[in-house]
Amino acid sequence: MSENKHTQFHPSPSNPFKTPLFSSFLFLFLERASILERERDSEAMADDSPAGSSSPELSPEEEMNIISATISAAEHQLTVGDTFCLVSRRWLEKWINYTNKKKISTNEGSSSDHQDLNSASTPKRPSSIDNSDLVNESASDNSTMGIELHDSLQENTHYTLVPEQTWNQFYAWYGGGPKLARKAISCGASETVLTVEVYPLRLHLHLMPKADQCTIRISKRETIGALHKKACEIFQLNSEQVSIWDYFSHRKHALMNDMDKTLEDANIQMDQDILVEVSDDGGCTSDVQENGFTKSHTSSTLVEPSKTNYSIASKGAPRNNNNSELPQIQSLASGIRESEDHKAPPVSVGVSTRGSFGGLTGLLNLGNTCFMNSAIQCLVHTPEFAMYFREDFHQEINWHNPLGMVGELALSFGELLRKLWAPGRTPFAPKQFKAKLARFAPQFSGYSQHDSQELLAFLLDGLHEDLNRVKHKPYIKSRDADGRPDEEVADEYWANHISRNDSIIVDVCQGQYKSTLVCPVCEKISVTFDPFMYLSLPLQSTTTRTMTVTVFSCDGSGVPASCTVTVPKQGRCRDLVQAVSSACGLKQNEKVFLAEIRNHLIHRFLEDPLMSLSSIKDDDHLSAYKIPKSMKNTKFLQLIHRRQELETGNARGTSGWKAYGTPLVFPVSCDATITRGDIQLIVHTMLSPMLKTDTSDLKNVNVEPESDCKENDGPDKPQLKLPLKLVDGNNACIDLSVGEERTVRLPSSSLSVLLFIDWSPKLLQKYETQYLEKLPEVFKTGPSKKARAEPLSLYTCLEAFLREEPLVPEDMWFCPQCKERRQASKKLDLWRLPEVLVIHLKRFSYSRSMKHKLETFVNFPIHDFDLTNYIANKNNSSRQVYDLYALTNHYGSMGSGHYTAHIKLIDENRWYNFDDNHISPINEDEVKTNAAYVLFYRRVRSD
Repeated sequence: MSENKHTQFHPSPSNPFKTPLFSSFLFLFLERASILERERDSEAMADDSPAGSSSPELSPEEEMNIISATISAAEHQLTVGDTFCLVSRRWLEKWINYTNKKKISTNEGSSSDHQDLNSASTPKRPSSIDNSDLVNESASDNSTMGIELHDSLQENTHYTLVPEQTWNQFYAWYGGGPKLARKAISCGASETVLTVEVYPLRLHLHLMPKADQCTIRISKRETIGALHKKACEIFQLNSEQVSIWDYFSHRKHALMNDMDKTLEDANIQMDQDILVEVSDDGGCTSDVQENGFTKSHTSSTLVEPSKTNYSIASKGAPRNNNNSELPQIQSLASGIRESEDHKAPPVSVGVSTRGSFGGLTGLLNLGNTCFMNSAIQCLVHTPEFAMYFREDFHQEINWHNPLGMVGELALSFGELLRKLWAPGRTPFAPKQFKAKLARFAPQFSGYSQHDSQELLAFLLDGLHEDLNRVKHKPYIKSRDADGRPDEEVADEYWANHISRNDSIIVDVCQGQYKSTLVCPVCEKISVTFDPFMYLSLPLQSTTTRTMTVTVFSCDGSGVPASCTVTVPKQGRCRDLVQAVSSACGLKQNEKVFLAEIRNHLIHRFLEDPLMSLSSIKDDDHLSAYKIPKSMKNTKFLQLIHRRQELETGNARGTSGWKAYGTPLVFPVSCDATITRGDIQLIVHTMLSPMLKTDTSDLKNVNVEPESDCKENDGPDKPQLKLPLKLVDGNNACIDLSVGEERTVRLPSSSLSVLLFIDWSPKLLQKYETQYLEKLPEVFKTGPSKKARAEPLSLYTCLEAFLREEPLVPEDMWFCPQCKERRQASKKLDLWRLPEVLVIHLKRFSYSRSMKHKLETFVNFPIHDFDLTNYIANKNNSSRQVYDLYALTNHYGSMGSGHYTAHIKLIDENRWYNFDDNHISPINEDEVKTNAAYVLFYRRVRSD
């Protein structure tokens, strides 16, 4: 994206506001001046000759030092209202060359840090300051406007902002001008961020009933009261008889009577109309009435918004780079000469003729608006939209839809589309559409970077509401499926949706999901059929990670075994659970329960399905326990193994019980009664696969007080009692190997119950306990195990999107049967597909601490994207095949990226790259890149 139009400021401890991070030119200029000063001091110390006499005029070095001092002083004293001045970059470049004999390279790895700029000739002292290339002479004749700038100037491409003290010093030496002063204003939620308002609001005042007009400039941080006062002064009015209205698109939207509110807070946009209404002595106002009605003596009529829009002459900015980093100092010194031509550059189409086909008109970048340009080009090249908006669509505009934009968005988009499809190849600046966008979606106002997909979502929804053929939406309460056939329920939901939403957008872009929710407690199933405008598909990272987990069976069906699986490196805990479940051969009624083991104890259960696998380190130890899937309201018995070890520092050499091995887990129902014998049987069952076959007759074990086991002749009970100790709610140990058979009360305060088994040397001889002792690391570092990149297909992304998974905790479902919010499992299925299928690849992820972009290459089909087998509606026998015709691309990082579009002109059967105002033909094999972001597919008709 191109550079911002406003210089912003960053914090300083000495200033309550944020001190300026001056443009890259000023920042590097200070650094450059400091380096050169040190070099000159060093050279002077090494030179034995006496210093020369001072010149009557300042030397270039002295000029640089003075300018550096003025910049430094301004940097530490900045506050709201401080003045900055624009200086033509073309003139400033000449001054830099004059004051510096050496150029400091800012390119890392440069073969030479210093280059002599005087190798050909010594730069001459520049003539007077010339800012004429910044001034729009044709728009500066109005006395109320002052000197007007060209509308598309870019900081550090056309101009540089300098503190007023710096400008005054330049002017004292060189003269010239004109002086282009701008104020620093506060902005941001806390109003502690400062920015230089290069382009104050340009407002068009309409005086009624005299029908006079005037255009003014005023800061967006000024109040409504200041605007009211200025209007009265311009038209020489009595302020008590004047009311001002938000007159957006010549419709009275709101009376602006809160005199303390700022124009920014009132959502007043650039180039907006303001109605200045004068009441007569009797208190009557002009004929222009609120909500667009005009009043005459006999009738009232509705005045629809004008279908013709004015445009302001401007000169375009040159093509922006692939990031929004401000140009470095070497660009000034070496000269980016192409910025000297401020005329709108002609679109480059790569070939000399195009035939009669249209649609190859570019859009100028207004400053970080490539996100908007790429999205617009994809929409206007959707054949159904191109046909619709080039015909008379005005009869379908819903002027009174409270959810719409009173038709303004549809009108503006329609006019924009017609311009882009009109004959000719001259690109233009979509300023009016940008203003409409900012008016109805303030999140896209200004010149910051935005998400192209978020804009697409807003445009599709906004155009739908503006063009909704339903003028009065009926209230319809959707019924649950309640066992009815899916086909019947889906048609009912769709009919209800169409009765409230009927537009060209619905006709072309809307499909239908089948959404199934299952309560994890009562197993209530809820099925709904919801509309969708686009699919947002997750990108599983193609970089994989190998993880080893040890799987334990609690039913005695097998010995513990390690299981190595491959999961996405940026995956979630649910990915690991699914991989282990598939690899370890689960029974139909089983599931796995993951735990992290530290110091022979369970450190934590990995219960959150959305937990990032990056929180599990390679040297951690994981265990997975097979447990019954259907058990509800359970506690977990944790069997902790202990054996005797000599206690360090004990002179007598006595031993103590120390934890060792890997704990075992067994679920028990909180509602069931459990006895000592039940617990003995559970532990015997879990340990039975490790019992040595040659010592199966354990009746010969001596029964001593300290013996390992004790006989029990009860029916269906183990022959021997294992040395088990249960930890109760008071942290006291209950010996389960002595005493009579009775019920055990499990602690109610915890979901886990600790149970110790003390392994004496005799007992260790009876079991193959090495299965418990050798718990491998998650990943053993070695040359043979490396993460690898694997191809990722669009079908794989779709399957991940349709996979059943639990809802995130903050989006839990209210179960109508439990009457509680539950973390239900959710399954999506495709039921009805639209004519145009928009697919958003979720490359951006956000967390509290970081923002991340996935550069994953997705192998998406250009032809024959077959979704037939993904449709849950089996009564639909037609093939669902799509071809790609457009996509947006995002290059670079999240903070400094650039958007383009690849679009196929269907009439030409040829692909083009749309890069703002630059358009060039590309081959079909160039369409697929890892920058693909939003894909546009069109249904292939069998006929």
